[in-house]
Amino acid sequence: MDRLFAPWRIDWVERDGEDGPEPGEPDCVFCRLPERTEDRESRLVARSDHAFVLLNNYPYNPGHAMVIPYDHTGDYRDLSDEVLLDHARLKQRTFDAVEDALSPQAFNAGLNLGGPAGGSIEDHLHTHVVPRWGGDTNFMPVVADTKVIVEAVADTYDRIHEAFAAQAGTTVADSGAVRVE
Repeated sequence: MDRLFAPWRIDWVERDGEDGPEPGEPDCVFCRLPERTEDRESRLVARSDHAFVLLNNYPYNPGHAMVIPYDHTGDYRDLSDEVLLDHARLKQRTFDAVEDALSPQAFNAGLNLGGPAGGSIEDHLHTHVVPRWGGDTNFMPVVADTKVIVEAVADTYDRIHEAFAAQAGTTVADSGAVRVE
Protein backbone atom coordinates (compact mmCIF):
# COMPACT_ATOMS: atom_id res chain seq x y z
CA MET A 1 0.00 0.00 0.00
CA ASP A 2 1.29 3.45 -0.93
CA ARG A 3 1.07 6.23 1.65
CA LEU A 4 1.58 9.92 1.22
CA PHE A 5 1.82 11.85 4.48
CA ALA A 6 -0.06 15.17 4.18
CA PRO A 7 -1.25 16.29 7.63
CA TRP A 8 -2.16 19.78 6.38
CA ARG A 9 -5.10 18.20 4.50
CA ILE A 10 -6.95 17.69 7.80
CA ASP A 11 -8.21 21.27 7.48
CA TRP A 12 -10.00 20.23 4.27
CA VAL A 13 -11.35 16.99 5.78
CA GLU A 14 -12.73 18.74 8.88
CA ARG A 15 -14.15 21.79 7.09
CA ASP A 16 -17.67 22.76 8.04
CA GLY A 17 -19.30 23.51 4.69
CA GLU A 18 -16.95 26.46 4.23
CA ASP A 19 -16.90 26.06 0.45
CA GLY A 20 -20.63 26.36 -0.01
CA PRO A 21 -22.45 29.68 -0.04
CA GLU A 22 -23.89 31.07 3.15
CA PRO A 23 -27.50 32.29 2.92
CA GLY A 24 -27.58 35.40 0.74
CA GLU A 25 -24.11 34.80 -0.76
CA PRO A 26 -23.53 34.31 -4.50
CA ASP A 27 -23.09 30.78 -5.88
CA CYS A 28 -19.71 31.55 -7.48
CA VAL A 29 -16.78 30.88 -5.13
CA PHE A 30 -14.73 33.65 -6.80
CA CYS A 31 -17.55 36.14 -6.16
CA ARG A 32 -18.09 34.87 -2.62
CA LEU A 33 -14.55 34.80 -1.22
CA PRO A 34 -13.69 38.52 -1.59
CA GLU A 35 -16.91 39.42 0.26
CA ARG A 36 -15.74 37.58 3.36
CA THR A 37 -13.77 39.41 6.03
CA GLU A 38 -11.22 36.72 6.88
CA ASP A 39 -8.68 36.93 4.06
CA ARG A 40 -6.29 34.40 5.61
CA GLU A 41 -8.99 31.75 6.02
CA SER A 42 -10.12 32.36 2.44
CA ARG A 43 -6.47 32.31 1.23
CA LEU A 44 -6.99 35.76 -0.28
CA VAL A 45 -3.48 37.25 -0.33
CA ALA A 46 -3.98 40.74 -1.80
CA ARG A 47 -6.66 43.04 -3.23
CA SER A 48 -6.67 45.86 -5.76
CA ASP A 49 -9.50 47.99 -7.12
CA HIS A 50 -10.68 45.46 -9.70
CA ALA A 51 -9.00 42.14 -8.85
CA PHE A 52 -7.62 40.00 -6.06
CA VAL A 53 -4.98 37.30 -5.54
CA LEU A 54 -6.03 33.94 -4.17
CA LEU A 55 -3.81 30.98 -3.33
CA ASN A 56 -5.00 27.81 -5.00
CA ASN A 57 -6.27 25.27 -2.45
CA TYR A 58 -5.16 22.50 -4.83
CA PRO A 59 -1.76 23.82 -5.91
CA TYR A 60 0.42 22.39 -8.66
CA ASN A 61 3.38 23.77 -6.68
CA PRO A 62 3.77 25.80 -3.49
CA GLY A 63 2.85 29.41 -4.25
CA HIS A 64 0.33 28.53 -6.97
CA ALA A 65 -1.78 31.70 -7.01
CA MET A 66 -4.68 32.96 -9.08
CA VAL A 67 -5.28 36.58 -10.06
CA ILE A 68 -9.03 37.04 -10.35
CA PRO A 69 -11.07 40.05 -11.47
CA TYR A 70 -14.06 40.88 -9.27
CA ASP A 71 -16.20 40.97 -12.44
CA HIS A 72 -18.11 37.72 -12.84
CA THR A 73 -17.43 36.59 -16.39
CA GLY A 74 -15.90 33.62 -18.14
CA ASP A 75 -15.09 35.66 -21.24
CA TYR A 76 -11.87 37.66 -21.16
CA ARG A 77 -13.27 39.99 -23.83
CA ASP A 78 -15.98 41.16 -21.41
CA LEU A 79 -13.47 42.96 -19.17
CA SER A 80 -13.22 46.75 -19.47
CA ASP A 81 -9.88 48.39 -20.20
CA GLU A 82 -9.72 49.58 -16.59
CA VAL A 83 -10.22 46.05 -15.23
CA LEU A 84 -7.75 44.56 -17.74
CA LEU A 85 -5.03 47.03 -16.73
CA ASP A 86 -5.62 46.48 -13.02
CA HIS A 87 -5.61 42.68 -13.53
CA ALA A 88 -2.33 42.89 -15.49
CA ARG A 89 -0.68 45.09 -12.88
CA LEU A 90 -1.78 42.77 -10.09
CA LYS A 91 -0.24 39.84 -11.99
CA GLN A 92 3.06 41.76 -12.07
CA ARG A 93 2.84 42.36 -8.33
CA THR A 94 2.05 38.67 -7.82
CA PHE A 95 5.18 37.62 -9.73
CA ASP A 96 7.20 39.98 -7.53
CA ALA A 97 5.67 38.74 -4.26
CA VAL A 98 6.02 35.06 -5.12
CA GLU A 99 9.59 35.64 -6.29
CA ASP A 100 10.46 37.49 -3.07
CA ALA A 101 8.80 34.86 -0.88
CA LEU A 102 9.80 31.62 -2.60
CA SER A 103 12.66 32.36 -5.03
CA PRO A 104 11.35 30.28 -7.94
CA GLN A 105 13.48 29.92 -11.04
CA ALA A 106 10.58 30.36 -13.47
CA PHE A 107 6.79 30.71 -13.76
CA ASN A 108 3.92 29.21 -15.70
CA ALA A 109 1.06 31.69 -16.07
CA GLY A 110 -2.16 31.65 -17.99
CA LEU A 111 -5.90 31.29 -18.32
CA ASN A 112 -7.99 28.18 -18.89
CA LEU A 113 -11.03 29.54 -20.72
CA GLY A 114 -13.80 26.94 -20.94
CA GLY A 115 -14.09 23.34 -19.79
CA PRO A 116 -12.17 21.71 -22.66
CA ALA A 117 -9.23 24.03 -21.90
CA GLY A 118 -9.01 22.62 -18.38
CA GLY A 119 -11.07 25.26 -16.61
CA SER A 120 -12.75 23.76 -13.56
CA ILE A 121 -14.54 27.05 -12.88
CA GLU A 122 -15.68 28.15 -16.32
CA ASP A 123 -17.92 31.11 -15.53
CA HIS A 124 -15.41 33.30 -13.63
CA LEU A 125 -12.05 33.74 -15.30
CA HIS A 126 -8.86 33.53 -13.30
CA THR A 127 -5.20 33.67 -14.25
CA HIS A 128 -2.95 31.00 -12.78
CA VAL A 129 0.53 32.01 -11.63
CA VAL A 130 2.56 28.88 -10.87
CA PRO A 131 6.14 29.15 -9.60
CA ARG A 132 8.57 26.58 -10.97
CA TRP A 133 11.97 25.26 -9.92
CA GLY A 134 14.42 23.09 -11.81
CA GLY A 135 13.67 19.50 -10.80
CA ASP A 136 10.22 20.24 -9.33
CA THR A 137 8.81 17.52 -11.56
CA ASN A 138 10.03 14.10 -10.52
CA PHE A 139 9.07 10.46 -10.83
CA MET A 140 6.02 10.64 -8.52
CA PRO A 141 3.51 12.01 -11.07
CA VAL A 142 4.75 9.59 -13.73
CA VAL A 143 5.07 6.42 -11.67
CA ALA A 144 2.52 6.95 -8.90
CA ASP A 145 0.14 9.49 -10.48
CA THR A 146 0.82 11.58 -7.36
CA LYS A 147 2.04 15.16 -6.96
CA VAL A 148 3.88 15.92 -3.73
CA ILE A 149 3.38 19.45 -2.40
CA VAL A 150 6.21 20.20 -0.01
CA GLU A 151 4.67 23.04 1.99
CA ALA A 152 1.28 23.55 3.64
CA VAL A 153 -0.88 26.14 1.87
CA ALA A 154 -1.25 28.10 5.13
CA ASP A 155 2.54 28.43 5.46
CA THR A 156 2.86 29.50 1.82
CA TYR A 157 0.09 32.05 2.41
CA ASP A 158 2.04 33.61 5.28
CA ARG A 159 5.20 33.92 3.19
CA ILE A 160 3.49 35.44 0.14
CA HIS A 161 1.25 37.69 2.25
CA GLU A 162 4.35 39.07 3.99
CA ALA A 163 6.03 39.67 0.61
CA PHE A 164 2.97 41.56 -0.69
CA ALA A 165 2.80 43.62 2.52
CA ALA A 166 6.46 44.61 2.11
CA GLN A 167 5.95 45.95 -1.42
CA ALA A 168 5.89 49.69 -2.03
CA GLY A 169 2.38 51.00 -2.64
CA THR A 170 0.59 48.57 -0.36
CA THR A 171 -1.32 49.06 2.88
CA VAL A 172 -2.29 46.46 5.44
CA ALA A 173 -5.68 46.82 7.12
CA ASP A 174 -6.34 45.93 10.77
CA SER A 175 -7.92 42.73 9.45
CA GLY A 176 -4.61 41.83 7.82
CA ALA A 177 -5.88 42.40 4.28
CA VAL A 178 -3.17 43.68 1.91
CA ARG A 179 -4.39 46.47 -0.36
CA VAL A 180 -2.36 47.00 -3.52
CA GLU A 181 -2.51 50.54 -4.95
